[in-house]
Amino acid sequence: MELSSLEDLFIDELKDLYSAETQLTKALPKMAKAATSKELKAGFEKHLKQTEGHVERLEQIFEELEASPQGKKCKAMEGLIKEGKEVIEEDAEPEVKDAALIAAAQRVEHYEIAGYGCVRTYAKLLGHDSAMKLLQQTLDEEGDTDKTLTKLAEAINVEAEEPEDQQEPPAKATKKKKVKKTKRKVARV
Repeated sequence: MELSSLEDLFIDELKDLYSAETQLTKALPKMAKAATSKELKAGFEKHLKQTEGHVERLEQIFEELEASPQGKKCKAMEGLIKEGKEVIEEDAEPEVKDAALIAAAQRVEHYEIAGYGCVRTYAKLLGHDSAMKLLQQTLDEEGDTDKTLTKLAEAINVEAEEPEDQQEPPAKATKKKKVKKTKRKVARV
């Protein structure tokens, strides 16, 4: 497709997002299955439902524009999904794998946020008000998903910090860290 106008770019970028979202609908169930945290598993399942809604919104936009969503493969999403697959196949402690799944999912979210931000702005500039509202709705959901993943990471990353058999109760761990800090101060003097 030749890009000779902002309208051409808008449609091309929408096709890229459509491809990305349809690829993601196939990857999210695999990520949910690989997650061991109930909250992370539920988060992936919730995002799958949202992603299916994102595909429907994009189809609605294409219908309004009288354009086809077909014809472009999102290579960036293909690469991000491939990295996620590598995480799934990795031999790792459950909490570590969950932390890695979150990292892979957040890379996907950031890619989507960037893409939807651009097409939403193009829609606004081009006067596609209906498309702009639908794209903003999706952009908001992607941002919420990213925030949810960050909250999950705050708990799961702590669990992944040490192997399960070496984890200490929080009170002992706190004392140990204070002792280490004291020793460092003494060593510096």
